[in-house]
Amino acid sequence: MIREHRFSDREALTQALLESVVATLREDLQQQGGASLLASGGSTPGPLYRLLSEVELPWEQVQVALVDERWVAPDHDASNERLLRQTLLQNRAATANFIAMKNGSATPADGVAACNRAYRALQMPATVCLLGMGPDAHTASLFPGAEGLAEAFASAGPCAAIEAQRSAVTGEYTSRMTMTPQALLQSRLLVLLITGEDKWQVYRQALEAADPLLSPVSLFLQQAASLEVYWAP
Repeated sequence: MIREHRFSDREALTQALLESVVATLREDLQQQGGASLLASGGSTPGPLYRLLSEVELPWEQVQVALVDERWVAPDHDASNERLLRQTLLQNRAATANFIAMKNGSATPADGVAACNRAYRALQMPATVCLLGMGPDAHTASLFPGAEGLAEAFASAGPCAAIEAQRSAVTGEYTSRMTMTPQALLQSRLLVLLITGEDKWQVYRQALEAADPLLSPVSLFLQQAASLEVYWAP
């Protein structure tokens, strides 16, 4: 089931999504004694992460991990880990337990076994998963036509190596690690966060796409038991 939440501006979207994320984290913290948050990179969720970092929670009981990562050093400008450390893992949330996706292996293919071991420490199903979407209908690092995409779709493990086709969307960093659809689809609160009229049109087209290998976000739109879509212009 897809629930669409449309807002007149991004500030209203961010506030509403913040309330939903915090409420869901608190439920798992109270009921299970812990919670897990799967975060996407990119500029769109940045304002949410900054607000979330100020929320009073027992952050030492919250695990934070990335849904995908470019295979670059954690301090690289293109690193999603760097983005999280500058936005979410600050203030009150600085005590959260971050599980890194990037490891010391030379390539994602070399590092996938270690990534799977690290991610099996996550509380699963995840409490909250925040996904984004690109203009090519990719989500996480599940890119159309990527090497490893079909394997990621079929995998029962949490992580998969991806070598994307270079494009304006991927930029030069085509070697990626991603969480698999099977792992992401289990999340208690699964959110697709998109902004702009162009992304809304991509989303509407993806609802009807016949082949998820060509439109990876379609797999989530068509298979998720529950998906919350948040959009603002």
